[in-house]
Amino acid sequence: MLPRLHLQSDVDPVVLTFLHELEAAGFSGDIETQYSSRLAVSTDNSVYQQLPQAVIHPKSTHDVTLIGKLSTKPEFERVTFSARGGGTGTNGQSLTKGVVVDLSRHMNQILEVNAEEGWVRVQAGVIKDQLNDAVRPYGFFFSPDLSTSNRATLGGMINTDASGQGSLKYGKTSDHVLSLQAVFADGSMLETDLSRGLPNAGEYAAVAMQVTETVCREKRAQIVEKFPPLNRFLTGYDLKNAIDEATDQFNITRVLCGAEGSLAFITEAKLNLTRIPKARTLVNIKYDSFDSALRNAPVMVEANALSVETVDSKVLNLAKEDIVWHSVSDLITDVPGKTMQGINIVEFADQDDALVASQVATLTARLEQMVANQEAGIIGFQVCDDLPSINRIYNMRKKAVGLLGAAKGRAKPVPFTEDTCVPPENLADFIAEFRQLLDSKGLAYGMFGHVDAGVLHVRPALDMCDPKQELMMHEVSDEVVKLVAKYGGLMWGEHGKGYRSEYGPEFFGDELFTELRRVKAAFDPHNKMNPGKICTPLDTNFELVKVSDTKRGYFDRQIDVQVRDSFKQAMECNGNGLCFNYDTSSPMCPSMKVTADRRHSPKGRAGLVREWLRQLTEQGIDILDLEKQTLETAPTIKTMIERVRNRMNKRHEYDFSHEVYEAMNGCLACKACASQCPIKVDVPSFRSRFLNIYHSRYQRPVKDYLVANIESMLPVMGKAPRLVNGVIAQKWVQSLTASTVGYVDAPLLSVPTLAQRTRRHPVAHFDMQRLASLSQADRDQHVIIVQDPFTSYYDADVVEDFIALAVKLGKKPILLPFKPNGKAQHIKGFLQQFRTTAANTSAFLSQVADLNIPLVGVDPALVLCYRDEYVEVLGAERGDYQVLTVHEWLQPRLREFEARDAGQEEPWYLLAHCTEKTKMPNVEKEWGAIFAHFGATLQTVPVGCCGMAGTFGHEVDKLQMSKDIYGLSWKPSLDKLPKERCLITGYSCRSQVKRFEQVKPKHPLQALLTLL
Repeated sequence: MLPRLHLQSDVDPVVLTFLHELEAAGFSGDIETQYSSRLAVSTDNSVYQQLPQAVIHPKSTHDVTLIGKLSTKPEFERVTFSARGGGTGTNGQSLTKGVVVDLSRHMNQILEVNAEEGWVRVQAGVIKDQLNDAVRPYGFFFSPDLSTSNRATLGGMINTDASGQGSLKYGKTSDHVLSLQAVFADGSMLETDLSRGLPNAGEYAAVAMQVTETVCREKRAQIVEKFPPLNRFLTGYDLKNAIDEATDQFNITRVLCGAEGSLAFITEAKLNLTRIPKARTLVNIKYDSFDSALRNAPVMVEANALSVETVDSKVLNLAKEDIVWHSVSDLITDVPGKTMQGINIVEFADQDDALVASQVATLTARLEQMVANQEAGIIGFQVCDDLPSINRIYNMRKKAVGLLGAAKGRAKPVPFTEDTCVPPENLADFIAEFRQLLDSKGLAYGMFGHVDAGVLHVRPALDMCDPKQELMMHEVSDEVVKLVAKYGGLMWGEHGKGYRSEYGPEFFGDELFTELRRVKAAFDPHNKMNPGKICTPLDTNFELVKVSDTKRGYFDRQIDVQVRDSFKQAMECNGNGLCFNYDTSSPMCPSMKVTADRRHSPKGRAGLVREWLRQLTEQGIDILDLEKQTLETAPTIKTMIERVRNRMNKRHEYDFSHEVYEAMNGCLACKACASQCPIKVDVPSFRSRFLNIYHSRYQRPVKDYLVANIESMLPVMGKAPRLVNGVIAQKWVQSLTASTVGYVDAPLLSVPTLAQRTRRHPVAHFDMQRLASLSQADRDQHVIIVQDPFTSYYDADVVEDFIALAVKLGKKPILLPFKPNGKAQHIKGFLQQFRTTAANTSAFLSQVADLNIPLVGVDPALVLCYRDEYVEVLGAERGDYQVLTVHEWLQPRLREFEARDAGQEEPWYLLAHCTEKTKMPNVEKEWGAIFAHFGATLQTVPVGCCGMAGTFGHEVDKLQMSKDIYGLSWKPSLDKLPKERCLITGYSCRSQVKRFEQVKPKHPLQALLTLL
């Protein structure tokens, strides 16, 4: 039986005392010391892992000042802090052994938009795309463009002085910061434009201003000489740009930008905005080699392009294997007879349409000539000038960071030398030598980046669970530092220093690095702010962090290699954080969106499972053997009694497994992560395995048994639906069910039943022998309808209407006898029962498939279960059959049905099921084509998860979360639309809308029936 897992690392009593006093002082935010919360922020998008003492989430600048003021007490001198935003850093900037101060959960408000003057004031936790969505109606955007723009916070961008695509024209984040609100380690506060006056004498803020200006002026000559004249100027304490050359004014804002939270907390920022270009065009240029793409980039820059982004063949090939390629395959087509080994994405943008058109025409004319003459390795190009297509291409490019982590095998491309910056004219030679270095080590790698600025992201593939390869990482890192120096560049051109801070002294030299330490001492004399990053205070013995510090691989390698391979959906998460996506219409990840709790995300859940596996290995538990036992043996009476006893003692005994369970319990099993995550972190897969093993020790709640057995109960309940509905409708029954079972809003059975409804239609009885005796031509006129429990018993009119639709289309429908699907068993972790269900149903469907008659189901989630979970649990035993969704059956057969002219009626609106959209990315387009064939217009409504997800929304402990998720995108969308014209493919989604809107929406097939 699974053992209890004890707490692995106690919190420092001094930190606990500090947190208690902080709360008593009026701190209004959240304070978390549980192991799971700390573990969730122990990693970012780097290779490092550091477990903090606590995580605190302030709600206001006042909360942050309380942190600083209280920490000045002598007894709290060793309490240190690290600010955190989106946690997307590639160099461990926000990782700490101290206290994480996470400003993303609550401090995420846009405070003021001044459209007349073109600026905005935001809190540090505002996400970049969130800001752009808010200012777009005014005709503005915040121009520094990151690949992580849908989850990176403005505070994080400021702290790393982030930039990205378009930086030749738009510059870095610091170029757009008008002023900052900074809170220092003593709690003193400074508005850097001095709009709130000078700080009081003696406060850290006052000392910092005076000392830093002195350093900037007295060491001006050395600073200008040392800092390279690059577009991607040095990240860190930007002493060079702190003095404005035109006005000779000192601006402390520049010093705080890029300081990685090592000088002060940034709580608010005033930012300037850029006018959205009226004209934008992309030219996607294809090359026969990546070297050709690099060497040709200066030609693109000379064409006055806004940006030149490059992607190598490795990234392109990974993109082609990902769901994202469906959106760009027609925009970046292969060249017949040629192999595309790299592309340059060249953008022109301006307020002047004619200027952009002229620039594009000049470049394309030159490109046509170069293609004809076989010059520069150019094999072709495509022009793209509509905004949706441009955005799709950039979304593919943005996903490149995560896609590299999806490379097959144990060695994964990892960030540690990935934002080197050299003068663009040196880039091709620099990369050639860089590649020689990596090739000499036998390393595979992927490359992409901003060739216009001389910045390339290079990620060598390493197995960080192998100590020898970890050592190789350190060797390569040291060599790249020398290589960058040789070509007159920087090791930190874009993504900050973090754990590469140890290279600072070598780059700056002793004299100038001493001045950086003097600045750090003025801001933070006791080294409390993100200690060890960039530099340490002068006249102290504190040490810098090291490239060789503790990494994720150190913990992961403690897990048995067979277990790592078996749980690779969790183990391979690289922390890219796409699951923190701000967009409410994105299906991933609904629980994270409404809780703002990193544990309730695919990344958080993957990290918790990794630690759970590590602790089990540490205790000598063979997790695969234990899992095998749960799948092959039934529990004894003694075991069940023990489980009940363990459950009763659950609240009294610590077990890390409970913290993992809490995170897993909030998962909707919507499967969006399985396709939307570039690494394919499939939470429902390892969640079901965890629940199966967890409940080998702890008794399940009653509701789990209800959900897992609902498919067996429904045929019995369906024999007397009016009686069952009458009982369920009683208030006292609903109250009793909620309090004892934990289940609410139980749906009513369909009346008339499906069996009664089928008598109204010419639907054939399923007879295997009769159907087998038919000719193939006769069989082609039939369609077999595969029942699922929810539509057949709760939404029978949908199945009836599908029968009627098939008849209208000249087909002969056959209703297959009901066979349980088992998805609910899988979701709840009843894996032994699910395997039995899947095996039985698969055997039956395989026999039916031999008839060579289409099998069609009306609910996408249940249909997709046959393709996903069945394959996962049965493997080759699943059999060779395919159950289609309604649109998959209709779309290829449209030529068989008479087309209709477009009518004048108002459009229909499609709200597709989240699992369906992520597993079948063309579903909305194909439904649109089907409706167009029959003379109707179908418009897609971008929505995320509805919050029902099977039975999730019916469980008492999930009810509020279900309502909150529904309120993210479904409710706002439906409020704007005529609900009678809204079409919904998923039963769960229709059930959720019916519950909250008191209207019964149609399935798209029902709208088609009305058209016919």
